[in-house]
Amino acid sequence: MNHPPKPPYTVRPAGPADVEGARRVMLDTFYRDFGYGYVPAWHRDVVEIGSTYLDDPRHLLLVAVHGDRVVATTGIRSTGPAHPPHPRWLAERYPPGTTAQLVRVYVSPEHRRHGLARTLVERACAFVAGTPGYDSIYLHTNVDVEGAEAFWRGMAKEIFDARTTGEHGPGVGTVHFEIPLP
Repeated sequence: MNHPPKPPYTVRPAGPADVEGARRVMLDTFYRDFGYGYVPAWHRDVVEIGSTYLDDPRHLLLVAVHGDRVVATTGIRSTGPAHPPHPRWLAERYPPGTTAQLVRVYVSPEHRRHGLARTLVERACAFVAGTPGYDSIYLHTNVDVEGAEAFWRGMAKEIFDARTTGEHGPGVGTVHFEIPLP
């Protein structure tokens, strides 16, 4: 079901002019919402947005723009969960190349509750459905972030609750999900 965002937002694939704004939304989320900041091992794509998302036809970065400002992001990469820190069985279930990993579903706080995240995710899933070679849509989230768990449980199927394993360290409640291909 398509839920268009309320005006005055524009949701579209990111272009070179959106890179700095998208990076700002992502970094703000790491520091403000996650509380641990930029982690090079986890966030290399944020520094390399162009080569990661814009230069690969099987990858996508979507942005929501308000006026001339990027206020939300969502990405698709043809990668699965890496082992480590994730369990080997999970990495084997969602291999790189055939797995569309949904990443960077972030909305600036003052723009939340306008349907942006849902719209971005729906459009990302439509992109995956129209891109040959993908077998599944995988994501993981930190359910310690307010609203994250309820949001994903409304859109995806839980695969593994890693809160007991502490795979990302203290204060990061990781839960893995799959979204059925449209």
